[in-house]
Amino acid sequence: MTIQTPPFAGKLEAATDPDWAGWYHWAGNDPFEDDVGPFYVRRDKQGLVTGFRPRAKNCNAHGSIHGGCLMTFGDFSLFMIASANGEEMSGVTVTFNSEFVGPARAGQLLEARGEVIRAGRSLVFARGLITADGEPALAFSGTFKRIHAR
Repeated sequence: MTIQTPPFAGKLEAATDPDWAGWYHWAGNDPFEDDVGPFYVRRDKQGLVTGFRPRAKNCNAHGSIHGGCLMTFGDFSLFMIASANGEEMSGVTVTFNSEFVGPARAGQLLEARGEVIRAGRSLVFARGLITADGEPALAFSGTFKRIHAR
């Protein structure tokens, strides 16, 4: 059962691709992520999940999804995880750590789930796991620096 509530308001719009019905797309105008992705996010009964279905353009010379592509999806997921409580945040990634633990291929459904380890006034620490059709592909952790409006 999918819960149709966006993770946080303001910067998300419902996906227009019928294959992603019930998902939301980040409308924060990030041309790089849009070119690599698109990436999606939603809540389900297990919590926040991000999604991505890579294509041939996301592959390396060996036919696997390029590590930089997985890390970009992980960074997007880090931000979504950091914002999962519904707070609209602006910020930047300070650190991003990753371990490639399994292959991912074009056409597979990549999903990421994670948790906030600690959220302070200016820094949020989080970690997560990207799976490819349910199999682990990339473990990641990172620190997100909030940028407060002046």
